[in-house]
Amino acid sequence: MGKITLLVSREEMLYQAHNILQEKKYPIKEMRVIRSESAVTEARRAIADGASVIIARGLQASLIKQYTDIPVVEIVLTAQEMALLVMKARQIVQKPRPVIAVVGFKNMFCDMSYFDQLYGIDLRTYYLTQGLEQGLKDLVREAAGQGADLIIGGDTAVEEAAKAGVASLFLSMTEDSLRNAFSMAQRMEYAMEVEKKSAAQMETLLDYTFHGVIRLDREGRVAGVNSQMEDIIGSREAELAGKPVGQVAPGIGAEALERVLGQGEEYSLFLDLNHISVFAMMVPILYDGQADGAMITCHRVARPSQQEKDEKGKKTGLYPAAARFEDLLQESSSMRECVHLARLYALSDRPVVILGEEGTERGMIAQSIHNGSSRAAGPFLRVFCPGLSDSDQREQIFEDKGAVILARGGTLVLDEADCLTDSNQDRLCRLIRSGWCQGQDPGQPRKVSVRILITLSGGDGLEGRWGGELYYLLSGLVLRIPPLRERPEDLRRKLEETVRHCCDRYGRFHVLTEGAKNILMAYPWRGNLIQIDSFCERLILTAKRRSVDEIQVKQLLTELYGREEHPEKEESGEICEEAGQISRILKAQGGSREKTARELGISKATLWRKMKKYGIQG
Repeated sequence: MGKITLLVSREEMLYQAHNILQEKKYPIKEMRVIRSESAVTEARRAIADGASVIIARGLQASLIKQYTDIPVVEIVLTAQEMALLVMKARQIVQKPRPVIAVVGFKNMFCDMSYFDQLYGIDLRTYYLTQGLEQGLKDLVREAAGQGADLIIGGDTAVEEAAKAGVASLFLSMTEDSLRNAFSMAQRMEYAMEVEKKSAAQMETLLDYTFHGVIRLDREGRVAGVNSQMEDIIGSREAELAGKPVGQVAPGIGAEALERVLGQGEEYSLFLDLNHISVFAMMVPILYDGQADGAMITCHRVARPSQQEKDEKGKKTGLYPAAARFEDLLQESSSMRECVHLARLYALSDRPVVILGEEGTERGMIAQSIHNGSSRAAGPFLRVFCPGLSDSDQREQIFEDKGAVILARGGTLVLDEADCLTDSNQDRLCRLIRSGWCQGQDPGQPRKVSVRILITLSGGDGLEGRWGGELYYLLSGLVLRIPPLRERPEDLRRKLEETVRHCCDRYGRFHVLTEGAKNILMAYPWRGNLIQIDSFCERLILTAKRRSVDEIQVKQLLTELYGREEHPEKEESGEICEEAGQISRILKAQGGSREKTARELGISKATLWRKMKKYGIQG
């Protein structure tokens, strides 16, 4: 503190300043009387001595503002001070309605709009916005030429009025205007100190953050970078300053700059900088509703090593079972019961059918049963049955190099096994009952020890999915995974963990309002875990504010999934059309579900589900 300098043109102003400082200790560093012709030199000397704010008046203030960069507080005469001067001018002129001219810089004066009526004068103002001493002299001559009876102004105006033979009054002031200037200078100096501290704190934060940061000006040029960004780019800040950001960070193009600097929106993208993969988040710096620049934070994205890629490749083979029962969300009672049954089923060697909607933990449950069984040390293999022809199913599951042989001593998971053809259902039935695996040659079966797990989408039981013995073989150990909408405790935890994980991944700091949480908790989430993962990823990447409210959540739900709070309720027209088509084809095929399914291009299991849904008998 104590970095304010007062520069005035008359000695009496210093006496007034000393009186004020007796009342209150303003942080005044120095006070001097100066001449207008040396105002700039004196101001520069004060700046060299550490002044941060200068208080001055009139021409001197104008010159200092024009030729230095230091903040200047101008002494403005109060209405009371101007009223005293006007009353004194009337006494000097001694005319019924004298013409009083006020000459000076506009910022020196208060509003005098009603002085004519209040004091019975003809008040004329001759203001100079900026300029030199000559400009003031010209205004004085103009006022004199237009019949001014008296001119009120500073030293220059008074001297020039005398030359023109016109009476004059010096712009003397009371302590009020000087006291106001002191208060304003103190507030300005305090604000500057706060800004300097904030800037120093920000600079320290940027230098010690783990992420690279680029500051842009309003034109999209680099205004600065932190040390982490220097390391990422491989260049020093001095080399980067002033360059278009597209040259420093190729990939940030016109669209990104328009979105951020033109429209004031956030923008994110992946970049490759100096062979380093980063996730970049561009945020506008808003001032009065307009983008005055931007900050870009760059978060390093780890590239998988070759070893990791090899490990990932291995997991697509025989040993992908990583999940255990402890990994499952089970804070709700219904899921705890499901996991309890799964632990019991893991003790058996009989086949288990796992029912669950899309996106539920069917795969994790299958892995957990394998890892909780006596076969945990054996192989774990999964086969996705839909889309395979009869011969493909036989070859990939039952032949010499098929999944049953590869999974010997371990567990084989058949995803959507209700899509198996009749002949392959017979092979599966024989495998489960006797342990014999029959390929293409019926005369060469092989004895195989393998645990069969079957996962099925939907949660409406096994009826209609298989016929004959297979249905009864599989209807014993059935496990239904409740969807997340039936598990509020698990849903809440999943949402919280996913949002937090997305924030951590992208270095974001978003929080959900209670309204947003309520909307998410009420949504049905037909895609369960998978749908929540993809939705939260989009929500966090596109969130424009730290606080994410229900409006943003509703908008994104509608944008991604339409108005589908109850997606199972299709339009009645569509229901009638599909139901009618199934009924017609079923009747034309003499009630044969197999032929009807073939003509519709769907599996028998899918046909059965649709018939059940629409109440079609056949």
